[in-house]
Amino acid sequence: MSLPDTSVPTGSSPAEVPPVEQRVPKHRIITASLVGTTIEFYDFYVYATAAVAVFPALFFTGQDDTTKLLASMATFAAAFFGRPLGSVVFGHFGDRIGRKATLVGALLTMGLATFLIGLLPTYHQISFWAPALLTILRFAQGMGLGGEWSGAALLASEYSEPGKRARSAMWPQLGAPIGFILANGFVLLLTTWMNFDSTKDAAATDSAFLIWGWRVPFLFSVLMVALGLYVRVRLEETPVFKQSVQKGEKVKTPLVDAFRTAWKPMLLGTFIMLSCYVLFYLMTAWILSYGIGKPSKGAGLGIPYHTFLQVQLVSVLFFAAFVPVSGWLADRFGRRRQQLVTNVLILVFGLSFGLFMAPATIGTGAGANIPGLIIFISIGMAIMGLSFGSMSAFLPELFPTNVRYTGSGIAYNVASILGAAITPYIAVSLNAWGGVSAVGWYLAGAAVITMIALLISRETRDVDLASINSDAS
Repeated sequence: MSLPDTSVPTGSSPAEVPPVEQRVPKHRIITASLVGTTIEFYDFYVYATAAVAVFPALFFTGQDDTTKLLASMATFAAAFFGRPLGSVVFGHFGDRIGRKATLVGALLTMGLATFLIGLLPTYHQISFWAPALLTILRFAQGMGLGGEWSGAALLASEYSEPGKRARSAMWPQLGAPIGFILANGFVLLLTTWMNFDSTKDAAATDSAFLIWGWRVPFLFSVLMVALGLYVRVRLEETPVFKQSVQKGEKVKTPLVDAFRTAWKPMLLGTFIMLSCYVLFYLMTAWILSYGIGKPSKGAGLGIPYHTFLQVQLVSVLFFAAFVPVSGWLADRFGRRRQQLVTNVLILVFGLSFGLFMAPATIGTGAGANIPGLIIFISIGMAIMGLSFGSMSAFLPELFPTNVRYTGSGIAYNVASILGAAITPYIAVSLNAWGGVSAVGWYLAGAAVITMIALLISRETRDVDLASINSDAS
């Protein structure tokens, strides 16, 4: 049921409402969508980095190394269960009151949670309350990011020019690699300056980095949030949303209407995102734990923490480089075709784990083949760019305007549970059971599921975002 149409002059029909002119400069739209997602992903990755090298030592004690790592990965996963809730809460307001105000709320939620993590006492200070509070704040981080992505994607796509929507919508996607570079780069500088060596005994908490240095990246995020808020409050609402309001197409309960009228695209969108998530969190969260883990029993490569961060910082540049390539290919050849080819590459890449990532092949510790490792992870990151880059156009195009924020957000964030929340945890377990080859088979299986969803879905390249509307009236 829609709200009364208060925007149309008396005697006019919704069809006669003239289109809303675009008044916001293009550079401001790009900046607002890019800066916000960069900050959100920075906050998210700072936690991912700390979850591997810091939190097992400071928030979980009295257990063996693998158990502590798994416990830390479990708190890492908590955010992904918060993301669908964030997509529902922020999606409701995004479809009801608009994209702009909702994006400000999502940014504040994420930023405050990240800042408070930097102030948390450790297990040695408040016992079990430390991991409990860490988990709660991680969940809040997930809620913020759950509302952020779909809003930023809609901001970019609903302002885009005809025929260039994937290229325009790729800007918020660049926030992922840029945020990763900022987060890991910051931690790399700190660990180098403080001479932190992850290969030493994890219980050696007299390290300056483990005492206070790890908190700095979390506390620093408050300055980035202030910048993001400054950019976003200067925005105007998107033309597509304004037209929807003028036509009286807003709904009172976007969540209910999304499940009533758009359940199929939500289901398809979830599995379309699956392999993208699995690949990314294998190449960021799990690969870090594998790279710096102890070589005994093939559980890791024993590479120093700061060395492996350098490997990741080089490889993530390929992620950033292929995001715009993905947008161009999706506009040129269509979303489905571009994503199908990309998932074939993900499948092949997964099957190659045992050949190129096993300790016997790549080496361990000082004998590890670092150039070979950089090449392999860079290939994975390049494929990730091809997968992720066009998603900010593809997923929103599956939904009508009045439930687009809610529907695309739910699809994107439910996929985060299936493809990201449990991926580092499952990968650690699979590696302990069957070696790195088993981890690769897990990725290949995700690619097959995504290809099935793509084959069932429709091509959306030529969809007019302003013309598709649900029957929720």
